[in-house]
Amino acid sequence: MKYQFSTLLLTFAVLLNSLNTKAQEHTSETTKKDKVIIYVLKNILTRGHYVVKDMNDDFSEHVYKDFINGLDPNKRYFTQKDIKDFSKHKYEIDNQLMNDDVSFYNLVYNRFRSKVKNAKSFYGDILAQPFNFTKNENIDLDYDKVPFAKNDNQLIDYWRKQLKLQTLSRIEEKSQIQEDKLKKDKSFKAKSFNELEKIARTDVLKSMDELYLRIEELEHEDWYSTFLNSIVGAFDPHTTYMAPRIKERFDQNMSGKLEGIGARLQKKGNYTHVMELISGGPAWIQGDLEAGDIILKVAQDDEEPLDIVGMRLDDAIKFIKGPKGTEVRLTVKKKIDGSIKVISIIRDVVQLGETFVKSTIVEKEGKKYGLINLPSFYIDFKDNDYRDSAKDMEKEIERLKKEGVAGLIVDLRNNGGGSLKTAIEISGLFIDKGPIVQVKYRGENPVIKNDIDSSIQWEGSVVVLVNEFSASASEIFAAAMQDYKRAVILGGNQTHGKGTVQNILPINKFYPNYENDLGYLKMTIQKFYRINGGSTQVEGVYSDIAMPTKYSYMKYGERNIDGALAWDKVPQAKYKQTNSYSNFNDVIYNSKQRIASDHKFKMVNEYAKWLQENQEETSYSLNYKKFIKESKEKENEAKKFDAVFDYKSNLTFTSPNYELALLKVDKDLADKRMAWHKNLSKDMYVSEALNVLSELKLKNKTEIIKN
Repeated sequence: MKYQFSTLLLTFAVLLNSLNTKAQEHTSETTKKDKVIIYVLKNILTRGHYVVKDMNDDFSEHVYKDFINGLDPNKRYFTQKDIKDFSKHKYEIDNQLMNDDVSFYNLVYNRFRSKVKNAKSFYGDILAQPFNFTKNENIDLDYDKVPFAKNDNQLIDYWRKQLKLQTLSRIEEKSQIQEDKLKKDKSFKAKSFNELEKIARTDVLKSMDELYLRIEELEHEDWYSTFLNSIVGAFDPHTTYMAPRIKERFDQNMSGKLEGIGARLQKKGNYTHVMELISGGPAWIQGDLEAGDIILKVAQDDEEPLDIVGMRLDDAIKFIKGPKGTEVRLTVKKKIDGSIKVISIIRDVVQLGETFVKSTIVEKEGKKYGLINLPSFYIDFKDNDYRDSAKDMEKEIERLKKEGVAGLIVDLRNNGGGSLKTAIEISGLFIDKGPIVQVKYRGENPVIKNDIDSSIQWEGSVVVLVNEFSASASEIFAAAMQDYKRAVILGGNQTHGKGTVQNILPINKFYPNYENDLGYLKMTIQKFYRINGGSTQVEGVYSDIAMPTKYSYMKYGERNIDGALAWDKVPQAKYKQTNSYSNFNDVIYNSKQRIASDHKFKMVNEYAKWLQENQEETSYSLNYKKFIKESKEKENEAKKFDAVFDYKSNLTFTSPNYELALLKVDKDLADKRMAWHKNLSKDMYVSEALNVLSELKLKNKTEIIKN
């Protein structure tokens, strides 16, 4: 990697003079900076990205569509006339970029700014009058299928429908609050429909005014970053440009205390998305917020919610964070079915300690078993004395061995990955020695990465628990355990499918004499392959025992991301399966039979199908009576699945002996462990993992040698 990075720098030394000459021709510092970034990015990408991609008409079309959609995802601003003007550049963007020309960006951006100013009069006039809620009309929220407005009149009608839907939703919410108050207090004076409608419109107007105040505060850098991400995203969805301010936030040290909800957030267009939940944090413990959800509003305790659509991420985070013990209510659009849900979370101190390896012990049929939760494959390359996941896993296994556990569950659910080095070392704790993963740069043969330590930390039975959010390094470990037949992989149908590696490059390294910070490029440079030759990209790892989850039929994972790199294969590495178990296939068969006949898993499967149906429904009635009727019908349908995850085992989970003394002096840790153990006792997936683990029979050493 160092060699390739140096080669890129040397290549750039030759190219810089031509750009210096060009840059001096521009008097505007902003224009100069824009061109410098374009110049550097295109050269880094074409020389260093894993994929060899021509900047041709197909590339140009991708940038064209992605940038326009990034500015106007809800078809609120541009008309077909605007699109016709823009389309003159549709197949010219590649040529413009080759000449460090940003004409397309300037045209679309300037038109967008003009349209945003006009929009204020649109929504103001529309919200000044009551809506006709007896009219039979629908709105489709699948904006990818909705065409751009033919003209300004149709554009205003698009606005009217969107604002009408927002008003309808608020009327429904306020009506429900009134109904609840009337049940508690018969003397409560309820407002009429017309009064509620007027209040709802006023709320929507206030929300829109606040949104456009925030939009006006956005700077050129914010919008230009959208354009740059349209360019770099044409190579693959994990390649992104980070403006200096974004990179600072990316680098924030999570080892300090952070009072909030324990979620990593990301800005996409006007929306704040949940990237991931921090293991052990308040949101993780509460359980309703999930990766992929969109946060629309934030309310403090019982105050009125604040609309954060269009808000800078820095500002949105300020409202979401807060002192320990305070309540924040998030109005969220659920990724899983598009429904709107209010989630109440009590803020707490989020500590890095909860993102480290932790273990628990459970007894089943007279035998002890250990469960190790590995939230990520963490390491600090700058500090050798800092904790890393491989050392922690080794230590945790040793502690559990002293407790006399008969088998181990390694829980990788929601583990988004991390260090390749630690994934290899952790895999090595369960096998003698040998290849773990293959890594490939573009245009080169794959390099086999081996575990070179012949010692085995754990020789007993192993079950690896995964789900649709187990990604990257998690998939390397799970794949190695599966290929060696060292563990049973149990969980969702398949893992996430992220088999690519990104490196973060400071753009100023390639243009060292530029006085301002140019930002950073996170670029895909490698691909992972299993030792059996298949890539983990897109396909992920298929579970030996697939269990129904609420995501079973949903569009999740790399395979559903536009532009994701394809699955492929390389030659198989030389390795010998451990074949550790005498009854491997029988155990898998028995588990599948149990799952197929289990009432709870059947219910989960039905729930997953229902969620898929709802995810595909994007049309809503704007007739009040029909809207309420449809809403009630969905609510009643959802109630059928209220108890789907109500499960209670007779299992008791306890901390290992070494931790018991800590729990006596650290109430915060004791509370977190109590919550974790309570959740595990209600986890049907953990219960089935224990069933599998208890049935596995190890071969004796003579049998293994013969095989």
